[in-house]
Amino acid sequence: MLLERQTQLQQMNALLADATGGRGRVVVLSGEAGAGKTALAEAFASRLGEGLTVLRSACEDLSIPDPLGPLYDLAREAQWEPPRAIDDRQVQRLPLFSEALDVFEAKGPCLLVIEDLHWADDATLDFVRFLGRRIANTHILLLITARTDRSEGQMRVRRALGEIPAGNIQRIEVPLLSESAVLSLAAAAERDGNAIYRATAGNAFFVTELLAAVVDGALPASVRNAVLARAERLSPGARSMLDAVSVFPRRADAWALSGLCGIAAAGQLAECVAHGLLEDFGDGYAFRHEIARTAIEMALTPSKRREYNERALAALRDNPQVATARLVHHAVEAQNLDVVRELAPVAAREASRVGAHRDAAGYYEVALRYADTLPIDKQAELYEGHAFECHLIGRVDTAMEAQGRARQLRQTLGDRLKEGDSLRCLSRFAYLLGDRESADRFGSQAMELLETAPDSPELAMAYSNLSQLAMLAERLDETLRFGGKAVELAERLNRPDILCHALNNVGAAGQWLNFAKGRRDLARSLGIALSGNFQEHAARAFTNCACVEMNRLNFDEAAAFLDRGIGYCVENDLATWRDYMRGVQAQLLLRLGHWDDAAAMAHEVVDDEATTPLVRYPSLVALARLRIRRGDPSAEPVLDEMRLFLDKGMELQRLVPFASVMAELAWLGEGNREEALRLIALAESLAPTRAVFGELAVWRQLLLPESDPGDTDGMAVPHRLQLLGDWRAAAALWAKMGAPFERALALLKGDEAARREALDGFEALGARPVALHVRGLMRQSGLIHIARGPRQATRANQAGLTQRQMEVLELLERGFSNKKIAAHLTISPKTVDHHVSAVLEKLEVISRGEAAAAARASGLV
Repeated sequence: MLLERQTQLQQMNALLADATGGRGRVVVLSGEAGAGKTALAEAFASRLGEGLTVLRSACEDLSIPDPLGPLYDLAREAQWEPPRAIDDRQVQRLPLFSEALDVFEAKGPCLLVIEDLHWADDATLDFVRFLGRRIANTHILLLITARTDRSEGQMRVRRALGEIPAGNIQRIEVPLLSESAVLSLAAAAERDGNAIYRATAGNAFFVTELLAAVVDGALPASVRNAVLARAERLSPGARSMLDAVSVFPRRADAWALSGLCGIAAAGQLAECVAHGLLEDFGDGYAFRHEIARTAIEMALTPSKRREYNERALAALRDNPQVATARLVHHAVEAQNLDVVRELAPVAAREASRVGAHRDAAGYYEVALRYADTLPIDKQAELYEGHAFECHLIGRVDTAMEAQGRARQLRQTLGDRLKEGDSLRCLSRFAYLLGDRESADRFGSQAMELLETAPDSPELAMAYSNLSQLAMLAERLDETLRFGGKAVELAERLNRPDILCHALNNVGAAGQWLNFAKGRRDLARSLGIALSGNFQEHAARAFTNCACVEMNRLNFDEAAAFLDRGIGYCVENDLATWRDYMRGVQAQLLLRLGHWDDAAAMAHEVVDDEATTPLVRYPSLVALARLRIRRGDPSAEPVLDEMRLFLDKGMELQRLVPFASVMAELAWLGEGNREEALRLIALAESLAPTRAVFGELAVWRQLLLPESDPGDTDGMAVPHRLQLLGDWRAAAALWAKMGAPFERALALLKGDEAARREALDGFEALGARPVALHVRGLMRQSGLIHIARGPRQATRANQAGLTQRQMEVLELLERGFSNKKIAAHLTISPKTVDHHVSAVLEKLEVISRGEAAAAARASGLV
């Protein structure tokens, strides 16, 4: 009997009606373990009428998830064969997901159920993202259940669901039962409702178990005790069967149990079902809740647990359709090390092929745990695979360590090709950690070693790596020299993956020499990567295409590449490249005047402690500029982190934004003017062409108004116009590009009306320190009647709060928690934390209550 769930059922019925009418949606039932999410989902599905297809699936609590397990479940229910679809498409997931969507949509109005998403693998989360972004124009309702704990799995679920458009997803909380509901249920069973409520706090599963317990005296001390007490009432054979079922996460297939327990299995299973401990699904059996399964499994002795897992493994291995992930789980639990050594690497490769790189890294870790008896070359392969997967998910320190171990093993074997390739990988990983000096050293060592062997793909990739390093340092001749060698060798060896990598380097460097040709090389690189499903190369090509357009101030083109690239990385679980591009996107949003959105996006990257230093850098640039322009006193820690990149190797692409930030700080009178000019001069000396130097030349002119702008050929047009004194044309061009801050800077070179308009622009952006500085400059030049504070558009906000901070303040005054504010504004809780801190600081209060009171007193809300 369902109590206190009518509101949720009504919401779900309304969403289903929308889906039936062609407005599909994702609905997420969330609550703590045992709250009744599954019961609610089953009650909803059981009430559906004819003409509506219901397809069910669930994630399993395996030690490492089964990649795309729920998709296979849904496919079986839909009588579709996805494994062949994967093979036909060389494991490209987007065509697979597209075909799945077509199959489900062809069923007519359809309810898809995925339970326990908190146990999902990354590929399944990508599938949910894929459906969520495309579900609006379908007849599909995707029903998901997920826990609300603080586990890593739940945090990954929250991030995945957060990337679904807000209009396509509805979250429904499944609350605990109220005290009155528990008392009502207890009264019907003639039990002590107060005692049960005290013991369960209204957790629906706990309540059910305690009500079902045989009470001869006191209430069982815990739900675990209640479950075990019911299990003790079984016959010895049925109890053994219950123990056997408990080692199967989620559910045990009937055929596996028959193979595991023999001809007596049917009667023993029937007894477990009759006592309410198992549910019979026809083709399999499962505990009514994971909590009950865990209680029985944890009661097993270690030897019994190993025994049952060994028998489960033997039964499952007889069926070639069983996923390798399930076999590895039981092999690990049974401590069958031979099977672990055999199958864990297979599971890792399978996970990697479908883009579940986090899971692939986990399987490699399992394999390496028991690899000491393997031949040295097999151990080296495992370390190399582990390193590659770890670097794709941002665990670059671990990747560095694993690749170093692989290099040692290859050296022991005297394998020059593999050792050289390890050195090349170490060069790449060192660069990702921000250690330019080590990257150069490892890269040179790789080339020198590989050139002592016959021409090879490893040598081609070593050349391309050196070309990449040269490109990143704006050493254009070196980029083209090594890149040319890599292209020639890759084409001769028929290695399109290396060819697209090398073309990427050549194209990115070519932006400063022949922009049209550089664009063509980058486009060719991206095309090869996408057609060959070279995922990391594609992500890198998207990144460089976007950065090239940003460098040339082609904001529309940059935005298009960033949108496509970030979407591609989300679909393929490429966290490193996704977060790097998010930082570039934050810089673009800053340029376009969307400062709150820029801050939110940058914080999504910087607030993640797992993000590597290099990946953080674009976001740090955006945050540094934002904090300086808004007067945030916490800009210095961001600048300190940016300085670290210059200490480990001077790279122009890091130096230029840092010098620009320091120049802006000095122009505002808050930084060292001579140090800023020194950094600008250093960048000028390192710049391969004047095109690189446009923005810094503008800042130098702001710091030294009478200085000679120098050669402006090749610079972006608005920079060149500004430097040559045509402020009116420069401002018009910045306005056309949608860059309000840069437009206001250009107007400062103009007449009185232009400078007043510039002041208006800075105030509208919330750039208070800049506006204050500009007022001082205007007074020094003899202007009078200068507005002292925010203009009419922002006058009501005397505290200088941004629009987003005002929105947060209004919700604070209404009593919203940070979590509710995050949900209401569709931003992350960490971003809300930053906004709340800024609000308290600007209102000069120390608590949320004081902030609300101050806002009301000053008329802000």
